[in-house]
Amino acid sequence: MSEWTSDEPRARAHEQVLGFVEEGIATGRLRVGDRLPPEREFAAQLGVSRASVREAVRVLEAMGIVRSSVGQGPDGGTVLTPGSSSALTRLLKLHIGLSNFPMPDAIEARVMLERWSCRLAAQFATPDEIARMHATLDAMARPGVPRDEFNDLDTHFHVQIAQAGHNRLVADMTTAIRDAMRWWIMQSFEEREDWDELAEELHEAHTGILEAIASHRPIRAADRVEAHIRSSYASLLWSRERD
Repeated sequence: MSEWTSDEPRARAHEQVLGFVEEGIATGRLRVGDRLPPEREFAAQLGVSRASVREAVRVLEAMGIVRSSVGQGPDGGTVLTPGSSSALTRLLKLHIGLSNFPMPDAIEARVMLERWSCRLAAQFATPDEIARMHATLDAMARPGVPRDEFNDLDTHFHVQIAQAGHNRLVADMTTAIRDAMRWWIMQSFEEREDWDELAEELHEAHTGILEAIASHRPIRAADRVEAHIRSSYASLLWSRERD
């Protein structure tokens, strides 16, 4: 274990606390449901201030890694919780918004993830899951569906594909990056004067993807989702650059 000293600056000290927790998770010493030591004990154990422990706990809470509550009972203290896709989505939204992930990089990442999601879904999707995806596409095809609702259904369709692959990590990553780009896509939708034509084009592409999944053709499904993503972003990016 690294040596934890109390003479480090506070910013560095709270990073030491984070490092201690990260190391514990990586090695299996800390698992979901485990409690971190009480604040005073934890600070003494690592040789840092209690303020540094509190700061580290706030960061872990924001990341969705721990749940912290006051008290000594079964629900008290700081407990490690399962990571969630919602926490990952929040982080991706912030990074994409700050351009730490340039849009072309995000698109390439989405292509890779959704190709794999579609391949898995074509192999493992259940009849009920396929039926729910059909229902989503039917809702998207309703006349006069508002753009924001269409975008929500669009996002939901891609999330359904990811979940139908029955690989939680791939599903969470796919869900996170698609949801993280939702606001940007919505802004592009709002700027389109040819909305009806675009909505029809997107629905047709989604229908082709689902047809390949339902007929258990993994490569065809992967190729279709890649063509759909690249075509959609090329159209949306061109529209924004033109304006």
